[in-house]
Amino acid sequence: MEVAINLPDDIAQRVQAQWEDVPRHVLESFVLEGFRARVLTTEDVRRLLGFDTKIEVHAFFKAHEVPFYMLADLEHDRETSRKLGL
Repeated sequence: MEVAINLPDDIAQRVQAQWEDVPRHVLESFVLEGFRARVLTTEDVRRLLGFDTKIEVHAFFKAHEVPFYMLADLEHDRETSRKLGL
C-alpha cells in the first residue's frame, strides 16, 4: 500500500524546516504509534524502517523513549514459563 499526503506549500516549507526528511519522519511517527498501539510488532518495525537487526530497533525505541518490553510482554513470558514448568 502506498500512502500520499498533500500539504499546502506554506505548511510543507515549515515542516521541512523542522524535519529535513519529512517522508521518513512521517513513517517513523506512524511506526511509533503503531507499535505503541500494539498493532505493529518489533519485526514489523524492523522491516518498515529498513533496519537489519533488532538491536537497531531497540536503539530507535530508546531514542524515542518508547519501551520495547512492556508489562503485557512480561505477563506473557511468565505464563509461558509457568506452562513449561520453569
